[in-house]
Amino acid sequence: MDDKRPLSILDFSDAQPHPTWARARAETPVRRYDASAISPEPSFVVFRHEDAERVLRDSETFSSSINNAVIGRYMGETMLGMDGKEHRQYRNLVAHAFRASVLERWDDALVRPTIARLLDGIAPAGRADLMREVVLKYPVQVICGIVGVPLQDQEQFARWSEDVAQGALNPPRGIASSQAMRSYLADIIEARRREPAGDLISELLAAEIDGQRLTEEKIYGFLLLLLPAGAETTFRALGNALVALLTRPAVMAQVVADRSLIPAVVEEALRWDTSITLVSRVATRDTEIAGCPIPAGSAINVITSSACRDEARYEAADTFRLDRPPQPHLAFGSGPHQCLGLHLARLEMRVALNAIFDRLPDLRLDPAAPAPEIKGFAFRGPEALHVLFDPS
Repeated sequence: MDDKRPLSILDFSDAQPHPTWARARAETPVRRYDASAISPEPSFVVFRHEDAERVLRDSETFSSSINNAVIGRYMGETMLGMDGKEHRQYRNLVAHAFRASVLERWDDALVRPTIARLLDGIAPAGRADLMREVVLKYPVQVICGIVGVPLQDQEQFARWSEDVAQGALNPPRGIASSQAMRSYLADIIEARRREPAGDLISELLAAEIDGQRLTEEKIYGFLLLLLPAGAETTFRALGNALVALLTRPAVMAQVVADRSLIPAVVEEALRWDTSITLVSRVATRDTEIAGCPIPAGSAINVITSSACRDEARYEAADTFRLDRPPQPHLAFGSGPHQCLGLHLARLEMRVALNAIFDRLPDLRLDPAAPAPEIKGFAFRGPEALHVLFDPS
């Protein structure tokens, strides 16, 4: 499995890595690569679904602590860098804020009004860049509303969130935006200490399990993780779903006519082109993956986007199809660190697709504009989505 040839598998400039990942699944499903410029420890990449799921589920052998070094400098002390009892306690303290009854309240009071307001802004025009004018703004406004960030500050938060989420690609910008976001949140946190307002920050400040409350650093860490993750993952996933439908007019017509297919659209879009493509772990002891020896201390990059197109698990894996038998995917990870906001993300996607089809009749691609393209290595999504529709 050790290959010293020049390796493009972790080439972050590769906008279309799926063909490379497909070859890797077939030829070297677990591959060592040279990361000596970053760390002296061995580093490996995992491509197949079976192996990826095993790594993500076995937190004793494959620790999430590596994330403290990868994203800790931008987000501080987050649950992504914790394992075992500490992780369970921290997750339990914040999980109640994502329970079903809370999601129902956000659905009516925030999610639906947000997408409706954004669509009202473009509906009379008959044309739009749906990514720039709706999709990019929608999850940011929702997550900021949940946290308690005023609407007038949400565009600034969107810029900070993207910088923090992509901090490893531009460390100075990521650190500066992280510090700016933390400074801004400090005033809101202090105000909620004095007077709770029913938003997420108020709930986090009051959360208590077995007499324990979140420390100040953990509150900041959770918010600095939630704001970028809640925006970045969902807007790209929604953009990918829209590209899948708009480039398949017959499939979209079927979905517009039968809205019961929208949950299938959401799940297939999440599987077909996962918006966040990789997850990092570190081996706590000598082990192996698919017969490949993994020394203790090795970094493991699990390419979940590759796993979601594993031909051994999904028939015609590269094809977007709504009749695919239901089968769990890894778009939200797996195991103890599975994404806490997965139900919110699915809710936002379902609500948005329904609203877009209702509010923008005869939605179609603008033939005068470049065709949309899903691209990116670590983060995948379209940059633009130029559409036409009947003005209303």
